[in-house]
Amino acid sequence: MYEPIRTKSVHTMAGTTSSDFPHRSREEELDIQLAGHLAALLAATDELRALTPSDDLDEAAQALAAQVTRLRGGRPPVRSASDAAGDREVCELHRRAHALAGRALVVAASRADTAAAILAAERMDAHAGVPLSA
Repeated sequence: MYEPIRTKSVHTMAGTTSSDFPHRSREEELDIQLAGHLAALLAATDELRALTPSDDLDEAAQALAAQVTRLRGGRPPVRSASDAAGDREVCELHRRAHALAGRALVVAASRADTAAAILAAERMDAHAGVPLSA
């Protein structure tokens, strides 16, 4: 009753197979995503350190840099000591850092990365404790 399909699908590219494309595993994708969130959190932390230096922020920056380096296979994150942070309000930076830490926590939890999850949760707590309105 039905005739078998004799032609190739229009959705396949001519002359290529699925093995021709590099594929990443779910874990590799989550590593990339987590490293990105932690690197963004590190940038916000560096901006806060420029405005309001503290030992807590220094320690957090070192821990974040270590996690990003681990997730990127030994490549350290790019860091800048720009003075552009002077334009931003401290409260806004804390809000941004809190949101970034939350995103990192979600990815770390789905990846089952305990060290990164603990660090992200600590950073969320640190930024939640700061008054968010001036």
